[in-house]
Amino acid sequence: MHVMSALWPASALAEATGGMLTTQFAAAGLSIDTRTLRPADLFVALAGERRDGHEFVAAALERAAAGAMVSRIPPGLPASAPLLLVDDTLAGLARLGAFARSRATASVAAITGSVGKTTTKEMLRRILAAAGPTHAARASYNNQWGLPLTLAELPPAAAFAILEIGTNHPGEILPLAALARPHVATITAITGAHIGFFSDLAAIADEKAALLSALEPGGAAILPADSPLLSRLAARVPPGCRTITFGESPEADARLLAAETDRAGTEITATLSGQTVRLRLDAPGRHMALDALAALATAVALGLSPHDAAAALAGFAALAGRGARTIIAVPGAVPGAVPGGEAILLDESYNASPAAVAAALSVLALNSGSGRRIAVLGDMLELGSSATAEHEALAPAVARSADLLFACGPLMRRLFDLTPAHLRGAYAADSDALAPIVAAAIAPGDVVLVKGSLGSRMRRIVAALENAHRPAGGEGG
Repeated sequence: MHVMSALWPASALAEATGGMLTTQFAAAGLSIDTRTLRPADLFVALAGERRDGHEFVAAALERAAAGAMVSRIPPGLPASAPLLLVDDTLAGLARLGAFARSRATASVAAITGSVGKTTTKEMLRRILAAAGPTHAARASYNNQWGLPLTLAELPPAAAFAILEIGTNHPGEILPLAALARPHVATITAITGAHIGFFSDLAAIADEKAALLSALEPGGAAILPADSPLLSRLAARVPPGCRTITFGESPEADARLLAAETDRAGTEITATLSGQTVRLRLDAPGRHMALDALAALATAVALGLSPHDAAAALAGFAALAGRGARTIIAVPGAVPGAVPGGEAILLDESYNASPAAVAAALSVLALNSGSGRRIAVLGDMLELGSSATAEHEALAPAVARSADLLFACGPLMRRLFDLTPAHLRGAYAADSDALAPIVAAAIAPGDVVLVKGSLGSRMRRIVAALENAHRPAGGEGG
């Protein structure tokens, strides 16, 4: 690799971080995990709660890393090891992100909100990629290391950059927003997610609105028109920046006129910039339609035409962990079940909040018909003193949407006990214990929703279903 053609030439690494290079090297990308490291990446040795990245520097170099950013030299490395020595690796990563942002010519969009961030980001990625070279956060890289890592990988020639910013504690968004300096800042929704760390919804709104303070001059804020906290958010938009609202409200600038949803997708009719657009998503649910509207409004604020944006978004399918719909094989036959040997898995395992679980159950309800609708739910975390009440409040939605409930976690125990006896499948203490019970219970024709907070580890149940019932293919629409 020629040094000057690299994403990070040696001179830029030194200039951006103020660090010292033990030898001259250039990097094509960045990594904080040796399991996903690519050849010529700069390995950043972050010190986490459980592991210290300095312990993996030797392994990173063995896997063809260009070099490693470290705050101390790990023992046992050869004297020739390519290292970038900094005072603190997380601070060094932030400085790389800030430097990359300052040299970029891309139009930058930043997305935050209580729910829908990653789906909206991926919708916007699909739209903008049709218009020019687009860089976006991998996975949910939205925290104190994920955002600067995304920025540090931003190619200088990219036309668009999409950043995701999350929080679960007060004060986390402001420093990330200062790094991002977006041209368009989007807030998807304000709900009670993580409310255990905030005094009330207004405090959550204030935290999300911190993103708006970092808008570039003349930028735009995309805000949820249907939120009772809209006026509180709008008051934080800096002078000289536009406010564009989206939602079902008649006053919304980008208005959802209709969302006709079925088990496989959603037909959307909306108005943007005075133009009516229509498209179909291969993702069911009104919440998907609202995420789509947020993405479309963001794209239009970045200069795309409403019709071009809608055409690019058409056919978008839900993401793994966030509603992905796949077919799993079910060996054998169960008396009374529909023949065919297949079931449908709705993978919502990545995270959960009351609003998100309600939305997922509404999608499960659309699948009435041949087989059973099975809800597999794990605890919703970080809800503070309202946790018990929020879990109990899901009982009516479960009764409306599911034919059978499996649950795990101490909080979901209360919901399970409130569910009518004929709907109770099984309860277990955690996802590891529940996984084999669910896998053994699935019959042909079933539709299985798996959802819970990340800390509930519901992905293990999804993996158990996929492993016990070898995937027979995907369902696109």
